[in-house]
Amino acid sequence: MKREESTNKIISKLQEGINLAKCRKCGCMKETLEKLRAYFETSQIEYSAILENIEKYLNGMEQIKYACLGCEYCYPAVAMNVFNKAFPEAESSALSCTFEVREKTWPVVAGEYFAFCDGVECPVAVSTLASVELAEQLVKVRPKELCIVGKTETENIGIDKIIKNTITNPTIRALLLVGKDPEGHYSGRTILALKENGVDEKMRIIASPGKHPILKNVTREEVETFRKQVQVIDMIGCEDINTIVDEIRKISRQVIASCSSCEFTGEIKSTESVQVIQAQEPDRVEMDRAGYFVIIPQREREIIVVEHYSYENKLLRVIEGKDARSIYWTIIKNGWVTQLSHAAYLGKELMKAELSIKLGFKYVQDGQ
Repeated sequence: MKREESTNKIISKLQEGINLAKCRKCGCMKETLEKLRAYFETSQIEYSAILENIEKYLNGMEQIKYACLGCEYCYPAVAMNVFNKAFPEAESSALSCTFEVREKTWPVVAGEYFAFCDGVECPVAVSTLASVELAEQLVKVRPKELCIVGKTETENIGIDKIIKNTITNPTIRALLLVGKDPEGHYSGRTILALKENGVDEKMRIIASPGKHPILKNVTREEVETFRKQVQVIDMIGCEDINTIVDEIRKISRQVIASCSSCEFTGEIKSTESVQVIQAQEPDRVEMDRAGYFVIIPQREREIIVVEHYSYENKLLRVIEGKDARSIYWTIIKNGWVTQLSHAAYLGKELMKAELSIKLGFKYVQDGQ
């Protein structure tokens, strides 16, 4: 593909993405646009047309609410993959995502997982990649050989978490990859590449097709421990529960291991006489310079975990609490929000997270 064709495809994919509200609030889109702008601005060849579009898209971005949603089809990731192939001389750096490691519980890294680990007969971990509902379906069946199941939507921090949670539980000897591989991120194929090839001197997963396959939260030693500890079984694309359960049981018979070191912890007034103002969506929302928040309800511990990130995706702090009120007051008191709109958004999402723990429904940040 010629470079002109490549730049046209890049713009096409970015345009498709920027038309979606979720992309306009996504750090993945913002970072991609900024990286492309930085490259084309310094290029010896004039790229005024693509720069004009990139500036337009950046101006159309809204308040960033998440680093990356790990969508099944990620427009900025696809655009960046086209860019990397067309402009191999451009070195793209990875996201600087980090996370908290909890030393006294397992899984040691918080996330949207379902963990069981009942004893020596649970040596299989399952990643459903971008198929979120598939994890819930497996939980309903819950084969006794299953230790932990959850999604993996990104090719960097998602894999960091898999490595940490695997090597801290010696019972896990097999990782089964099922479900849809998220377009652009290719977390499933990246895990296969990690198992086969490891990482280079920059902690980039060798031969990964993903956008940013650089591991920032694990050491080389931890990567090698993971590679030696587990078999990785490629069933990417499979969403048939019976087939998956059969494979879990088959693999388990081959790799029974001890689970003795696993450890868990549990815990109206009338307005008729006043002016009625119709609420409207804002024309533009300013981004909060203090950063953004990722909210993770931990139902088994009965707490809400809130991760506070900078717009460089650097984890600034982790706040934990049992209810929305105590968390948002802590955040406001410490000045970790600077925009009223952001504070209102945070209060709404924290209350949803609290209710999800109390009522048992699945919490989705920014969902209905």
